[in-house]
Amino acid sequence: MIVAPKTRWFARWFAGHARGRLERTFGRVFVSGLDGAKRALAEGPVLVVANHSTWWDALVALVVSTLWLEADAYALMDAKNLRRVPFFARVGAFGVDLDDPADGARSLRHSVKLLDRPGRLVWVFPEGRERSPYAPLEGLAPGAAQIARLAKRARVVPIGLRYVFAEAEAPDLYVVIGEPRDAPRDAEQGVRDQTAAIAAELARADAAIAARDASGFTAVIARRESALGRLAERLLAALLPLPSRKGDRALGDGG
Repeated sequence: MIVAPKTRWFARWFAGHARGRLERTFGRVFVSGLDGAKRALAEGPVLVVANHSTWWDALVALVVSTLWLEADAYALMDAKNLRRVPFFARVGAFGVDLDDPADGARSLRHSVKLLDRPGRLVWVFPEGRERSPYAPLEGLAPGAAQIARLAKRARVVPIGLRYVFAEAEAPDLYVVIGEPRDAPRDAEQGVRDQTAAIAAELARADAAIAARDASGFTAVIARRESALGRLAERLLAALLPLPSRKGDRALGDGG
């Protein structure tokens, strides 16, 4: 296991950098459930479990945990990826060899040790590796459920992450934070509960996307369209209008 030598000032700085990346990439970022997660953190430690579908998930986790929830945050990360981007250890990532059960046990104990006080948060992606967002949420690794079972003071907060191209040129991001919950004492039941909880938050995002209605969310990032770009489109519309109805008929007759 690679233990995180977290540096608080670097974590704050890098979280700000990550937020800037989100602002430059996504047109809108919608969030729900922040207040409930903040209340849970004020009362005790929090274990976050979330789906894992894109490279962006790590930056989103950092921004949500450090800037929006203002937690003393840590995250479980594949040791191979952590070696590739070692600076993530400075923001609280600790690495586990996903193919080594003994290393998994060490990371489990370390996670439980971290979850010892209010304000502390450990973020886990129970899927282990990135999976297609179109694949059903299944086969979650039991480690997160074991952590929840052993970290008796911690509450579990499920989060669904959805990335989608919609009405604008830039994609939208939905961060759906579920209600904090206690973990069952049985790890197998914990896996089922976590699977159902994350799936429920993803379903909330999917419903909002399908209805094109984000009224239940807060837009924490909303990029303004370029005024110059809108002006250019209006000029093009004026200079290149559609043909008249008479012209349409003539074109159809000629075909």
